[in-house]
Amino acid sequence: MAQMSRTEILGKVYKMIPPMLEKFHKGQLGRVAVIGGSEDYTGAPYFSAMASAKLGADMSHVICEPGAGAVIKTYSPNLMVHPYMRQQKNLKADETIESVSDTVVAMLDRLNVVVIGPGLGRDPAMQETCARVITEAKKKGIAFVLDADGLYLAQTQPDLVKGYKHCILTPNVVEFGRLAKAQGIDVESEDPTKVCEKLANAFGGVTIIQKGKVDYISNGKHTLISSGEGGLKRSGGQGDTLTGSLATLLAYRKAYLDRIWDHDNDMSADELLALCAFGGSAITRECSRLAFKEKGRSLQASDLTEHVHTAFVDIIGEKPTEESKL
Repeated sequence: MAQMSRTEILGKVYKMIPPMLEKFHKGQLGRVAVIGGSEDYTGAPYFSAMASAKLGADMSHVICEPGAGAVIKTYSPNLMVHPYMRQQKNLKADETIESVSDTVVAMLDRLNVVVIGPGLGRDPAMQETCARVITEAKKKGIAFVLDADGLYLAQTQPDLVKGYKHCILTPNVVEFGRLAKAQGIDVESEDPTKVCEKLANAFGGVTIIQKGKVDYISNGKHTLISSGEGGLKRSGGQGDTLTGSLATLLAYRKAYLDRIWDHDNDMSADELLALCAFGGSAITRECSRLAFKEKGRSLQASDLTEHVHTAFVDIIGEKPTEESKL
C-alpha cells in the first residue's frame, strides 16, 4: 500500500464504506463511545463524538464525569451521555476505582469502538479507569483510539497497547516527542520520514498517526503520508474531529469484516486499519480546509464539526442508495 497514490488509497477506503441499505438495523453502522470529559474539559469529547455521528455512526456515546455530562447534554440531544467516570476527589463514599471501572467496562458489550482521551485529564482515578477499560477492550477485540491524555497511558504504561493491532494512536508533535522519549527514540537525530515507523515498531506494530504539516501514518512495516491541504488556523480541538472520524471508520471496518453487505472481501484486517487511519486524516484535513475557507482567522473546533459530512463526500464519496440505482 505504501507505493499507492492518494487517489488509489482513498478508492480503497471507499470500498470499505458500507452502503446505506434498508436491511440494516440500528447499530450495524457503528456504536461508538468517547471516554473523557472532566470538570475542566467538556468540549473535546463533544467534538469527537459529534464527528463520529456526523460521519455516520448509528450511535455515539460519551462516558464522562457527572459535571461534564450535565454540560455536554446541553450541547446536543443527539449524543447519549453517561456520567459514569469519577475524578479521585469526586468518588463517593460507596464508590471505588474498581466499582467505577466495572460500570464503564460493562458498556463495552454495547460498543464497536472506543475513543479514549478527549478531555480526560491526568487525574489518577480517571487514568486508572481507562487503563482497565483498555485491558478489557483488548480481551473483547474492540478497536480503540488513544488521543490527548489517553496517550499518557501509552507513555507511562506502554504494555497496555504494545502489540495490540486494533488500535490507533494520534499524537501531535509534543505528544509524539513524549512517546518517543519514553521509548528511547531521539526524535531530533532520526530521519523525520522514518521516526513514526520506528515508534510504531517500538509499540509492537500499533498504528500511529503522527500529526503535523503532513500526517505520517505507520504500523512499523508500512508508512503512508497524508498530505491533503488543511486550514492555517491551529485552534485547539481540531484533533477531536480526527478521533471521532477514526472511530466511525473503525466501525465501518468491523462492518466490512463482518460482511454485513455483499463485497469483494479482498482487503485484510491490517490493510483496513491503515485505510481507516488514512481516511480519518484525509477527512479531517478537508474539514479544516473547508472551515478555514469559511471562517479564516476566527476558526474554532466547532466549525469543523459542520463540515464532516461534506468533507467525507468530497474526499471519499457517497455510495449510491438502492433507490438511486432504480
